[in-house]
Amino acid sequence: MNRPATPVPRNTGGADMKLLGIYLNDHLAGATAGTQRIGHLVRSARGSALGRALRPVAAEISEDRAALLDIMRDLDVPVRRTKVCAGWAAEKVARMKLNGRLVRRSPLSTVLELEAMRLAVEGKAAGWLTLRRLATTDKRLDPGRLDSLLERARRQQDTVEEWRRRQADTALRTAGPATT
Repeated sequence: MNRPATPVPRNTGGADMKLLGIYLNDHLAGATAGTQRIGHLVRSARGSALGRALRPVAAEISEDRAALLDIMRDLDVPVRRTKVCAGWAAEKVARMKLNGRLVRRSPLSTVLELEAMRLAVEGKAAGWLTLRRLATTDKRLDPGRLDSLLERARRQQDTVEEWRRRQADTALRTAGPATT
């Protein structure tokens, strides 16, 4: 008896779209929180050298979020609004952390916000790198665009890290000799 062969699933090297959808929506939640966080930081530092340095970074981070949405659309990945809302809410809750001052902003707040942004940009860069690797087998992904996004994330990391160091030096060092 001649039976038809059972088709064997081929591994084409393509992405598992269900897992990729979860991954991209998680990154979108992070991008939402990051966009809110950097905007808050720029407003808090308005009129200062820090504010002037971070304003273009904030604009790029907003553009990066839009680029992620474009990529999700190109891949037919639906946006999970609950994750976007969770990212937005998590950023708002993070602002409530006490940093040693009740009435006015603590210098430590800026240091911690810059550290959070440094980590967020690093995570974003990892996401772009993951998508860049997938672009070798998924023609819906533009390798050139992903290379540009990855390079921009690296520049953002450099800027945020430079200012994080400066702010930490200012906030955590005493004017006089250390006491024991």
